[in-house]
Amino acid sequence: MTFAPQIKIAATCMRGGTSKGVFFRLQDLPEAARQPGAARDALLLRVIGSPDPYGKQIDGMGGATSSTSKAVILAPSSRPGHDVDYLFGQVSIDSAFVDWSGNCGNLSAAVGPFAIASGWIAQARIPENGTCTVRIWQANIGKTIVAQVPIVQGQVQETGDFELDGVIFPAAEVALEFQDPAQEEGESGEGSALFPTGNVVDDLDVPGVGTFRATLINAGIPTIFLNARDLGCTGTELQGEINGDEAALARFEAIRARGAVKMGLIEDVAEAAKRQHTPKIAFVAPPADYVASSGRAVKADEVDLLVRALSMGRLHHAMMGTAAVAIGAAAAVPGTLVHLAAGGRTRNAVRFGHPSGTLRVGAEAEETNGRWTVTKVLMGRSARVLMEGWVRVPADSF
Repeated sequence: MTFAPQIKIAATCMRGGTSKGVFFRLQDLPEAARQPGAARDALLLRVIGSPDPYGKQIDGMGGATSSTSKAVILAPSSRPGHDVDYLFGQVSIDSAFVDWSGNCGNLSAAVGPFAIASGWIAQARIPENGTCTVRIWQANIGKTIVAQVPIVQGQVQETGDFELDGVIFPAAEVALEFQDPAQEEGESGEGSALFPTGNVVDDLDVPGVGTFRATLINAGIPTIFLNARDLGCTGTELQGEINGDEAALARFEAIRARGAVKMGLIEDVAEAAKRQHTPKIAFVAPPADYVASSGRAVKADEVDLLVRALSMGRLHHAMMGTAAVAIGAAAAVPGTLVHLAAGGRTRNAVRFGHPSGTLRVGAEAEETNGRWTVTKVLMGRSARVLMEGWVRVPADSF
């Protein structure tokens, strides 16, 4: 019997924020995978090690969590005013599909450093010491992200003293600005890009589960916010308390599917199974003391509110960067569940508690003729190259 040989593809494994993924330059992919389609998806599935019914991704680069089952494809941008095109794929762990419906805000922090290291930024724009501005076109959602990448002696600075809860080692801070983060997808005649139903709070009816007050927002990533108390939760939960409860996970998925329909993202709840990356579902609560997953005691007076969010059907270990954008945007708009959980006062920044600790995110919002828009959301992340070289896959994988 003849077996296909392995081929090698240039790749870089990078951490960005509280996620990590395999980064590719578009030009380095096999020709069949340089455009969207079945070949590209099959290649990335094999690289990451999916689908894996064991849920471990042992035969691939994935880490068997939503935060580590990710792939990124980058290229110099042909779009005016931008430096790099950034395409993100959320790779399912146990199913054979790649979800291209949204961005990864955490990995966004690694895109600027990668572009500089790839020689895609003119040398004249890179200071000897200081920061280099990289304008990123986020191709999944058609939005601009501006990264301020620290530079020391003309090179990207990766190490430093910036601490990010959910990441054990400090690093250099990469400041991110998500411009005009509201997404058009799901917009209805009654709603807006930011609030697709036209309301800052809706009643979301989920047959067999209940009716819930919900803020449905398209900012960073489509997100469904609920009150923790309406779900029988406190907002202080860690992963084990949610992810070990299959009945609770099923309820969250039923709510997420109904919310996706109400937001106009899908037409039927059955479609939600093939759209696991979006929308996200999160629950909020007023500040309270709790112990983070690291063992650190988080005091109520350190935060403005508590937020827990699910990604790919499981409670996230920290907070997705795109969901943090949604949190910042919702906190800036009066009357949303996020705004109310944070005390209901006007603010342009919010610090929230998540399972790994705390995170601060800023937002600029304005109201015109009764419609709210968010012009930008700001947050600090960090990024680091973990490995660079080649990944290998069997030649008949795609």
